[in-house]
Amino acid sequence: MPEIPKYNGTTDPNEYVTSYTCVIKGNDLEDDEIEWVLLKKFGETLSKGAMIWYHNLSPNSIDSFAMLADSFVKARARAIKVVTRKSDLFKVKQKDNEKLREFVSRFQMEHIEIPLVKDDWGVQAFTHG
Repeated sequence: MPEIPKYNGTTDPNEYVTSYTCVIKGNDLEDDEIEWVLLKKFGETLSKGAMIWYHNLSPNSIDSFAMLADSFVKARARAIKVVTRKSDLFKVKQKDNEKLREFVSRFQMEHIEIPLVKDDWGVQAFTHG
């Protein structure tokens, strides 16, 4: 079995699933062995938040690699989106002709749109803007 790079959460989860599947299928495995290996080895290729997600899956909740891959992509895409959106909060700036009250209102609306932003992050972004 060739060495498979670990997924650390910084790349596209769809691309990772595709490259992982290609590596596994590129071995001399029988068709009936491929599904088993895809399922059993996947967790070993994860690190950081992705490994925690995998570890927290309910026992017997996954019936196939297709189901595992779909769940993985959805979970990781959501995590990447939250991190990206957090940094977007720092892009909210008070406009030259905007009253402070208007800026506060607009900033709060942006802050509400982003789940899981800690208060200290929000304060830091607000003072930056």
